[in-house]
Amino acid sequence: MKQLHSIDLHMHTTVSDGTDTPEEILSHVRALGLDLFSVTDHDAIRAGEIIPGLLTETDPMFLTGIEFSCRDEQGKYHILGYGYDPQAQPIRSVVEKGHSFRMKKTQARLDFLKEAFGFTFPEEELAALLARNNPGKPHIGNLMVKYGYAKSKDEAIRDYINQKRFRSEYVRPEEAIRGILESGGIPVLAHPSYGTGEDLIIGEALNRRIVHLMEFGLAGLEAYYSGFTAKLQGEVLSYAEQYGLYVTAGSDYHGSNKLVQLGDINLASVEQGSEGLQRFLKDCRPVNPR
Repeated sequence: MKQLHSIDLHMHTTVSDGTDTPEEILSHVRALGLDLFSVTDHDAIRAGEIIPGLLTETDPMFLTGIEFSCRDEQGKYHILGYGYDPQAQPIRSVVEKGHSFRMKKTQARLDFLKEAFGFTFPEEELAALLARNNPGKPHIGNLMVKYGYAKSKDEAIRDYINQKRFRSEYVRPEEAIRGILESGGIPVLAHPSYGTGEDLIIGEALNRRIVHLMEFGLAGLEAYYSGFTAKLQGEVLSYAEQYGLYVTAGSDYHGSNKLVQLGDINLASVEQGSEGLQRFLKDCRPVNPR
């Protein structure tokens, strides 16, 4: 693989809750001059099937990616998967399960908003929402803003949508990790210091989560992340070194749905990245290696 200078391994398209189509995000990646990128839509691999067919010989290297929303008795996790075969049945089975949960939760949230607050939407809007690849809270929040039920998407989610709780409608972390591994991929814990909402997970609590997920085969930590302070980044890097885990870097770009810039991985240059990042870049398998 050629020398890499700029990467971003965490971004979302309209396949999940981003505002750029896979075609648009490829255009943005080209314009930014990234050397390697991955699209990690929530519980979906469709972008990983579309983008390879759009790549030319001069394009950045592309790594298949996904971000599973998981939960078990110890909490919630976002599990990234890289370099898997999108045609492999193990990962497709987990994607199908995650998509089914997501659709059930979307309908339940719409029913809750109607029953609890009287919020209703035109039938054509509901049909368009449910026809999306992977509708979620941001899509419902944008609808609420459009019809005057909230001033902002964040307010809609925080003050209304999040009042509807789910305890069992999640992929378990061991299922996600197993599906990634059995499809030839590398499972990584996304933004390890952040849990649900504004939860901050540090110290021994973070250590327990990492060790818990390593029991299932977790292989890496996302230490270079747009939302991390230097202190949080340093702690995640120290755990990656302690346990011999890979390190990844991602912005968590969602287009206009978040105030995060594409390519903002909180790392000045890939060459300055940790040994764990260098090992990951050496061992990952882009679909168009050079």
